[in-house]
Amino acid sequence: MKKVFISTSTFAEFDTAPVKLLKDAGFEVVLNPLKRTLTKDEILKLASEVHGLIAGTELIDAEVLKDLKKLKVISRCGAGMDNVDLKTAKELNVKVFNTPDGPTLAVAELTIGLILDSLRRISAMDRHLRAGKWKKQMGSLLHKKNVGIIGYGRIGKRVAKLLAQFEPNLAFYDIAAQKSDPSCAFKPLKELLSWADIITLHCSAPDDKPVIGKEELKQIKKGCILVNVSRGSAVDESALYEALKSGWLGGAALDVFSAEPYSGPLRELDNVILTPHIGSYAKEARVEMEMQAVKNLLSGLGKAER
Repeated sequence: MKKVFISTSTFAEFDTAPVKLLKDAGFEVVLNPLKRTLTKDEILKLASEVHGLIAGTELIDAEVLKDLKKLKVISRCGAGMDNVDLKTAKELNVKVFNTPDGPTLAVAELTIGLILDSLRRISAMDRHLRAGKWKKQMGSLLHKKNVGIIGYGRIGKRVAKLLAQFEPNLAFYDIAAQKSDPSCAFKPLKELLSWADIITLHCSAPDDKPVIGKEELKQIKKGCILVNVSRGSAVDESALYEALKSGWLGGAALDVFSAEPYSGPLRELDNVILTPHIGSYAKEARVEMEMQAVKNLLSGLGKAER
Protein backbone atom coordinates (compact mmCIF):
# COMPACT_ATOMS: atom_id res chain seq x y z
CA MET A 1 0.00 0.00 0.00
CA LYS A 2 1.37 3.43 -0.98
CA LYS A 3 1.88 5.99 1.76
CA VAL A 4 0.83 9.62 2.09
CA PHE A 5 2.36 11.79 4.80
CA ILE A 6 0.50 14.84 6.09
CA SER A 7 2.89 17.27 7.74
CA THR A 8 0.44 20.00 8.83
CA SER A 9 -0.05 20.02 12.59
CA THR A 10 -3.87 20.02 12.80
CA PHE A 11 -4.99 18.13 9.71
CA ALA A 12 -8.48 16.57 9.97
CA GLU A 13 -8.95 18.00 13.46
CA PHE A 14 -12.39 19.38 12.59
CA ASP A 15 -13.48 16.92 9.89
CA THR A 16 -12.13 13.45 9.14
CA ALA A 17 -13.50 13.44 5.58
CA PRO A 18 -10.16 14.42 3.96
CA VAL A 19 -8.36 11.45 5.57
CA LYS A 20 -11.23 9.13 4.70
CA LEU A 21 -10.97 10.23 1.07
CA LEU A 22 -7.30 9.20 1.02
CA LYS A 23 -7.96 5.87 2.71
CA ASP A 24 -10.84 5.11 0.38
CA ALA A 25 -8.46 5.72 -2.52
CA GLY A 26 -6.20 2.99 -1.16
CA PHE A 27 -3.49 4.98 0.63
CA GLU A 28 -1.93 4.50 4.02
CA VAL A 29 -2.13 7.86 5.78
CA VAL A 30 0.53 9.03 8.23
CA LEU A 31 -0.23 12.17 10.26
CA ASN A 32 2.23 14.54 11.88
CA PRO A 33 2.81 12.97 15.33
CA LEU A 34 4.56 16.04 16.77
CA LYS A 35 1.69 18.47 16.10
CA ARG A 36 4.00 21.35 15.21
CA THR A 37 6.05 22.65 12.28
CA LEU A 38 8.62 20.00 11.42
CA THR A 39 12.36 20.38 10.92
CA LYS A 40 14.07 19.07 7.80
CA ASP A 41 15.41 16.04 9.65
CA GLU A 42 11.96 15.21 10.98
CA ILE A 43 10.41 15.45 7.51
CA LEU A 44 13.09 13.17 6.08
CA LYS A 45 12.47 10.62 8.82
CA LEU A 46 8.67 10.68 8.73
CA ALA A 47 8.27 10.94 4.95
CA SER A 48 11.10 8.66 3.83
CA GLU A 49 8.82 6.10 2.13
CA VAL A 50 5.94 8.26 0.96
CA HIS A 51 4.66 8.81 -2.56
CA GLY A 52 2.56 11.85 -1.65
CA LEU A 53 3.09 14.71 0.81
CA ILE A 54 0.42 17.12 2.00
CA ALA A 55 2.57 19.98 3.22
CA GLY A 56 2.26 22.93 5.56
CA THR A 57 4.78 25.75 5.95
CA GLU A 58 7.85 23.61 6.71
CA LEU A 59 10.91 23.98 4.48
CA ILE A 60 11.01 21.56 1.57
CA ASP A 61 14.29 22.45 -0.09
CA ALA A 62 16.53 20.68 -2.59
CA GLU A 63 18.06 18.46 0.09
CA VAL A 64 14.68 17.24 1.29
CA LEU A 65 13.38 16.66 -2.24
CA LYS A 66 16.44 14.71 -3.32
CA ASP A 67 16.35 12.49 -0.22
CA LEU A 68 12.67 11.61 -0.56
CA LYS A 69 13.29 9.11 -3.35
CA LYS A 70 9.70 7.86 -3.74
CA LEU A 71 7.99 11.25 -3.58
CA LYS A 72 5.86 12.03 -6.63
CA VAL A 73 3.48 14.77 -5.50
CA ILE A 74 3.49 17.64 -2.99
CA SER A 75 0.10 19.14 -2.24
CA ARG A 76 0.45 22.34 -0.25
CA CYS A 77 -2.41 22.94 2.19
CA GLY A 78 -2.37 26.70 1.75
CA ALA A 79 -1.65 29.34 -0.86
CA GLY A 80 2.01 30.15 -0.27
CA MET A 81 4.64 28.18 -2.18
CA ASP A 82 7.84 29.91 -1.06
CA ASN A 83 8.71 27.09 1.36
CA VAL A 84 9.01 24.62 -1.54
CA ASP A 85 11.98 24.55 -3.92
CA LEU A 86 9.88 24.54 -7.08
CA LYS A 87 12.90 24.45 -9.42
CA THR A 88 14.29 21.27 -7.87
CA ALA A 89 10.82 19.72 -7.72
CA LYS A 90 10.42 20.28 -11.45
CA GLU A 91 13.86 18.79 -12.15
CA LEU A 92 12.89 15.69 -10.14
CA ASN A 93 9.46 15.43 -11.79
CA VAL A 94 7.70 16.01 -8.48
CA LYS A 95 4.32 17.63 -9.10
CA VAL A 96 3.44 20.54 -6.79
CA PHE A 97 -0.06 21.87 -6.06
CA ASN A 98 -1.51 24.45 -3.71
CA THR A 99 -4.92 25.66 -2.53
CA PRO A 100 -4.97 29.37 -3.41
CA ASP A 101 -8.72 29.91 -2.96
CA GLY A 102 -9.20 28.11 0.36
CA PRO A 103 -7.82 30.72 2.77
CA THR A 104 -9.02 33.85 0.95
CA LEU A 105 -12.05 34.72 3.08
CA ALA A 106 -10.41 33.64 6.34
CA VAL A 107 -7.37 35.87 5.74
CA ALA A 108 -9.53 38.75 4.57
CA GLU A 109 -11.76 38.57 7.67
CA LEU A 110 -8.70 38.38 9.93
CA THR A 111 -7.38 41.51 8.23
CA ILE A 112 -10.59 43.40 9.02
CA GLY A 113 -10.43 42.18 12.61
CA LEU A 114 -6.85 43.35 13.04
CA ILE A 115 -7.63 46.75 11.55
CA LEU A 116 -10.60 47.27 13.89
CA ASP A 117 -8.62 45.99 16.88
CA SER A 118 -5.79 48.42 16.09
CA LEU A 119 -8.08 51.39 15.58
CA ARG A 120 -10.09 50.80 18.77
CA ARG A 121 -7.12 49.54 20.87
CA ILE A 122 -9.12 46.47 21.93
CA SER A 123 -6.22 44.12 22.67
CA ALA A 124 -4.22 46.84 24.44
CA MET A 125 -7.09 47.68 26.79
CA ASP A 126 -7.78 44.00 27.38
CA ARG A 127 -4.16 43.57 28.55
CA HIS A 128 -4.45 46.61 30.82
CA LEU A 129 -7.70 45.42 32.38
CA ARG A 130 -6.27 41.97 33.07
CA ALA A 131 -3.31 43.70 34.76
CA GLY A 132 -5.68 45.59 37.06
CA LYS A 133 -5.70 48.89 35.15
CA TRP A 134 -9.06 50.46 34.35
CA LYS A 135 -7.80 52.75 31.59
CA LYS A 136 -9.96 53.90 28.72
CA GLN A 137 -8.14 54.73 25.50
CA MET A 138 -9.63 56.84 22.74
CA GLY A 139 -9.81 54.99 19.45
CA SER A 140 -10.65 55.94 15.87
CA LEU A 141 -13.27 55.02 13.31
CA LEU A 142 -12.54 53.09 10.13
CA HIS A 143 -15.18 55.23 8.40
CA LYS A 144 -13.58 57.74 5.97
CA LYS A 145 -10.02 56.54 6.68
CA ASN A 146 -7.58 56.22 3.77
CA VAL A 147 -6.83 52.50 3.42
CA GLY A 148 -3.98 51.36 1.18
CA ILE A 149 -3.92 47.73 0.03
CA ILE A 150 -0.53 46.47 -1.15
CA GLY A 151 -1.09 43.35 -3.25
CA TYR A 152 -4.39 43.26 -5.14
CA GLY A 153 -4.90 39.59 -5.83
CA ARG A 154 -7.57 37.27 -4.44
CA ILE A 155 -7.14 38.33 -0.82
CA GLY A 156 -6.50 42.02 -1.47
CA LYS A 157 -9.67 42.29 -3.55
CA ARG A 158 -11.72 40.45 -0.92
CA VAL A 159 -10.37 42.80 1.77
CA ALA A 160 -11.42 45.78 -0.35
CA LYS A 161 -14.91 44.31 -0.74
CA LEU A 162 -15.30 43.77 3.01
CA LEU A 163 -13.86 47.18 3.85
CA ALA A 164 -16.30 48.93 1.54
CA GLN A 165 -19.07 48.41 4.10
CA PHE A 166 -17.24 50.82 6.44
CA GLU A 167 -17.06 53.50 3.71
CA PRO A 168 -13.33 54.27 3.81
CA ASN A 169 -11.31 55.73 0.94
CA LEU A 170 -9.68 52.75 -0.79
CA ALA A 171 -6.58 52.51 -2.98
CA PHE A 172 -4.19 49.73 -3.93
CA TYR A 173 -0.71 49.12 -5.24
CA ASP A 174 0.27 45.97 -7.11
CA ILE A 175 3.28 45.32 -9.34
CA ALA A 176 1.13 43.30 -11.75
CA ALA A 177 -2.31 44.92 -11.65
CA GLN A 178 -2.40 48.68 -12.20
CA LYS A 179 -5.91 49.20 -13.49
CA SER A 180 -8.26 50.90 -11.05
CA ASP A 181 -11.69 49.45 -10.45
CA PRO A 182 -14.80 51.45 -9.45
CA SER A 183 -14.28 50.93 -5.71
CA CYS A 184 -10.49 50.94 -5.41
CA ALA A 185 -8.08 53.24 -7.25
CA PHE A 186 -4.51 52.35 -8.19
CA LYS A 187 -1.76 54.48 -6.65
CA PRO A 188 2.02 54.22 -7.13
CA LEU A 189 3.69 52.84 -4.00
CA LYS A 190 5.28 56.08 -2.79
CA GLU A 191 2.03 57.97 -3.22
CA LEU A 192 0.06 55.27 -1.42
CA LEU A 193 2.50 55.20 1.51
CA SER A 194 2.21 58.92 2.17
CA TRP A 195 -1.58 58.94 1.64
CA ALA A 196 -2.80 55.99 3.72
CA ASP A 197 -3.95 56.04 7.34
CA ILE A 198 -3.96 52.23 7.26
CA ILE A 199 -1.79 49.97 5.08
CA THR A 200 -2.46 46.27 4.74
CA LEU A 201 -0.11 43.84 2.99
CA HIS A 202 -1.28 40.94 0.82
CA CYS A 203 1.81 40.34 -1.29
CA SER A 204 5.01 38.34 -1.47
CA ALA A 205 8.47 39.84 -1.03
CA PRO A 206 10.36 39.65 -4.35
CA ASP A 207 13.79 38.11 -3.81
CA ASP A 208 13.05 38.28 -0.05
CA LYS A 209 13.58 42.05 -0.15
CA PRO A 210 11.11 43.73 2.21
CA VAL A 211 8.24 45.56 0.58
CA ILE A 212 8.18 47.78 3.67
CA GLY A 213 11.73 48.50 4.76
CA LYS A 214 13.47 51.38 6.49
CA GLU A 215 13.07 53.81 3.57
CA GLU A 216 9.41 52.94 3.01
CA LEU A 217 8.66 53.44 6.71
CA LYS A 218 10.08 56.98 6.42
CA GLN A 219 7.63 57.66 3.58
CA ILE A 220 4.60 56.35 5.49
CA LYS A 221 2.30 58.96 6.97
CA LYS A 222 2.94 59.59 10.67
CA GLY A 223 0.41 57.71 12.80
CA CYS A 224 -0.36 55.12 10.12
CA ILE A 225 -1.35 51.57 11.12
CA LEU A 226 0.43 48.74 9.29
CA VAL A 227 -1.10 45.25 8.95
CA ASN A 228 0.86 42.29 7.56
CA VAL A 229 -0.90 38.98 6.93
CA SER A 230 1.13 38.07 3.83
CA ARG A 231 4.76 37.01 4.32
CA GLY A 232 7.09 37.75 7.21
CA SER A 233 9.78 38.79 4.73
CA ALA A 234 7.51 41.55 3.38
CA VAL A 235 8.35 43.79 6.37
CA ASP A 236 11.73 44.69 7.88
CA GLU A 237 10.95 43.80 11.50
CA SER A 238 13.90 45.71 12.97
CA ALA A 239 12.92 48.90 11.17
CA LEU A 240 9.28 48.31 12.13
CA TYR A 241 10.25 48.00 15.79
CA GLU A 242 12.02 51.38 15.70
CA ALA A 243 9.10 53.05 13.89
CA LEU A 244 6.65 51.74 16.48
CA LYS A 245 8.84 52.51 19.47
CA SER A 246 9.44 56.07 18.31
CA GLY A 247 5.73 56.63 17.75
CA TRP A 248 6.12 57.29 14.03
CA LEU A 249 3.67 54.48 13.35
CA GLY A 250 0.40 54.57 15.22
CA GLY A 251 0.31 50.80 15.45
CA ALA A 252 0.86 47.52 13.67
CA ALA A 253 -0.66 44.06 13.50
CA LEU A 254 1.37 41.07 12.33
CA ASP A 255 0.27 37.51 11.66
CA VAL A 256 3.49 36.48 9.90
CA PHE A 257 7.16 36.79 10.81
CA SER A 258 10.58 36.33 9.24
CA ALA A 259 11.27 33.49 11.68
CA GLU A 260 8.50 31.43 13.25
CA PRO A 261 7.72 30.81 16.08
CA TYR A 262 8.39 34.51 16.71
CA SER A 263 10.34 35.48 19.83
CA GLY A 264 11.62 38.96 18.94
CA PRO A 265 11.44 42.42 20.50
CA LEU A 266 8.09 43.41 19.00
CA ARG A 267 6.56 41.50 21.90
CA GLU A 268 7.74 44.27 24.23
CA LEU A 269 5.60 46.96 22.57
CA ASP A 270 2.04 47.83 23.50
CA ASN A 271 1.11 49.31 20.10
CA VAL A 272 1.45 46.10 18.10
CA ILE A 273 -0.88 43.08 17.82
CA LEU A 274 0.86 39.73 17.25
CA THR A 275 -0.85 36.51 16.17
CA PRO A 276 0.84 33.14 15.43
CA HIS A 277 0.26 32.80 11.65
CA ILE A 278 -3.48 32.10 11.93
CA GLY A 279 -4.62 33.60 8.63
CA SER A 280 -6.29 30.40 7.44
CA TYR A 281 -7.28 29.21 10.92
CA ALA A 282 -11.02 29.45 10.51
CA LYS A 283 -12.64 26.04 10.84
CA GLU A 284 -14.62 26.21 7.62
CA ALA A 285 -11.64 27.45 5.63
CA ARG A 286 -9.36 24.76 7.04
CA VAL A 287 -11.75 21.96 6.12
CA GLU A 288 -12.15 23.32 2.59
CA MET A 289 -8.37 23.65 2.17
CA GLU A 290 -7.75 20.14 3.46
CA MET A 291 -10.31 18.65 1.09
CA GLN A 292 -8.83 20.54 -1.83
CA ALA A 293 -5.30 19.50 -0.85
CA VAL A 294 -6.37 15.84 -0.83
CA LYS A 295 -8.13 16.16 -4.18
CA ASN A 296 -5.04 17.81 -5.67
CA LEU A 297 -2.86 15.01 -4.33
CA LEU A 298 -5.12 12.30 -5.73
CA SER A 299 -5.24 14.06 -9.07
CA GLY A 300 -1.46 14.32 -9.16
CA LEU A 301 -1.04 10.67 -8.29
CA GLY A 302 -3.58 9.66 -10.90
CA LYS A 303 -6.07 8.24 -8.42
CA ALA A 304 -9.76 8.65 -9.12
CA GLU A 305 -11.83 9.93 -6.19
CA ARG A 306 -14.36 7.49 -4.85
